[in-house]
Amino acid sequence: MTPNSRACWVLSWCLPLIWIFGFTPIAQAYTPLSDDSLRSLPRPGNDFDIHKGTLLAPILRPRVPGSPGSRAVLEHFVKFFETTLPNWNIEFQNSTSKTPVTGNKEIPFVNLIASRDPPNVQPGNVGRLTVVAHYDSKFKPDGFIGATDSAAPCAIILHAIRSIDAALTKKWEVLKEDPAYELGLYDYQGIQIFLLDGEEAFGQWSETDSLYGARSLAEHLERTPHPALSTYKNPLEAIRLFVLLDLLGAKDPTVPSHFKTTHWAYQHMAVLESRLRKLGLFKSAKQPQKNGSKKKPQPVKPWFPDRLKHADDVFSPFGIEDDHVPFMKRGVDILHIIPSPFPDVWHRIEDDAEHLHPDTVEDWGTLITAFVAEWLDLEECLETDTLPSSRKGERSKTEL
Repeated sequence: MTPNSRACWVLSWCLPLIWIFGFTPIAQAYTPLSDDSLRSLPRPGNDFDIHKGTLLAPILRPRVPGSPGSRAVLEHFVKFFETTLPNWNIEFQNSTSKTPVTGNKEIPFVNLIASRDPPNVQPGNVGRLTVVAHYDSKFKPDGFIGATDSAAPCAIILHAIRSIDAALTKKWEVLKEDPAYELGLYDYQGIQIFLLDGEEAFGQWSETDSLYGARSLAEHLERTPHPALSTYKNPLEAIRLFVLLDLLGAKDPTVPSHFKTTHWAYQHMAVLESRLRKLGLFKSAKQPQKNGSKKKPQPVKPWFPDRLKHADDVFSPFGIEDDHVPFMKRGVDILHIIPSPFPDVWHRIEDDAEHLHPDTVEDWGTLITAFVAEWLDLEECLETDTLPSSRKGERSKTEL
């Protein structure tokens, strides 16, 4: 059967259903990753090494908006995409603002938006998983690095999208052969990342002295219309889930569930954490024993303790103020991955490379990769051929 005849056959089969039910897109499945797929997720190697790591080390420097350090980190991001993920689209959203400590000087803020959408689909018809971190560092104290806040989250995101890119390519190559895809009947899902500038206050945190980049970008996306008859009227509406990472990299984080509307996504993240631990794939969960010690290792507390919290339980109406706020005010669903309490080094000069916990940073990279792969339904496209045969075919039941 030729492609044209195949498309005609599917059209003849679909038209009665379309006439009855309307032009409802085919919802794409959310398939939990098998144990084999979790084991096959790429590990970062030395990418998170604080001295020579290709992803993290270049970010571990002061990067106040408008400074040479900020420009150097932005160049690092651009080079990463140009050399590693050339199929991704990169754009910048710029703004300027005065701040309470810089007088009449206009400070530039540069947001980087990188996206990858299904092939041959108009942007207005693509919903996007959006993964976000800020890359700027505080104005004071002088020399502040902000390793958890948020150099490590930026590197974790770069690792995750690089890890799923080949599987995403494979999935879309297969989908292009599906006549339903050709006919525009799919619920098209892409992915984008925001690396935001100007999250930190220059003086004292307020509505006007904070979230400079996020406020500008949210307004810009809302005011940028998609063509008439698009599925989503603007890029803001196309954000299906806004996953914000912040203050990650310290040992033993505790991440609460902030919002009722995304508690289901929080639970998926919690299930993945539990499964990765059970499979022995979390480095930070392995506690070294002292020679001759007969004491049993203490159980590690889960990072997502609200997993069993019911959706009808009381949730904070605001959560923690962060880059998600301008988007949440415009109706975007938010999954905020931020520890509470904050790391001990928060906003202190000690929030530097040496105070990161390397195994925890790597585990976050694995967990976020797994979550993104499940959201994009990549189970059948992840490469597992390199696993030992004795470990193939294992699948876990994932129950919330």
